[in-house]
Amino acid sequence: MATTKYSPRLKDKYKSQVVPALQKKFDFSSSMQVPKLVKICINQGVGDAVSDKKIIEGAVKEMSIISGQKAVATYSKKDIANFKLRKGVPIGVRVTLRGDKMYEFLDRLISASLPRIRDFKGINDKSFDGHGNYTLGITEQIIFPEIDIDKVNKIQGMDITFVTSTESDEEALALLSEYGLPFKNQNKK
Repeated sequence: MATTKYSPRLKDKYKSQVVPALQKKFDFSSSMQVPKLVKICINQGVGDAVSDKKIIEGAVKEMSIISGQKAVATYSKKDIANFKLRKGVPIGVRVTLRGDKMYEFLDRLISASLPRIRDFKGINDKSFDGHGNYTLGITEQIIFPEIDIDKVNKIQGMDITFVTSTESDEEALALLSEYGLPFKNQNKK
């Protein structure tokens, strides 16, 4: 009995639809020139963790559930007296997704999480860094269906960075739009 190998939906979409569309739009001579998504970095700053260690444990657990991969705590690099911060104290959580887990997370973000944002009218297309990377700010972690709202201690925001293989913001915008990220001003151009 032959078993078929599983492949994420957006990975297949990239090969069948995104590559030909971008190759035509930007006149690439080879499909290898088409930009691709390299990784997705999710970062959450948890400033209150300085006074309460349980907050960081909850944040690591939630981030691991959201991403489908074990999240790690980030630690302060120096002492800052005004913030009552000591060197080596956990102050955030991060996770980097690559490969199939990256495509699965992106699929869940586009199809299930972003539509759950209150008064959602699309994401801003001005958050590119000039090197083809895009950062999306999420204000509440409860938009992810994996999170049980009753078990959330504190509403936290997070930054999701999409790292692409191109240096051009225009190519990166076209790539992320082809994946299905709902940008606000896409239809006006």
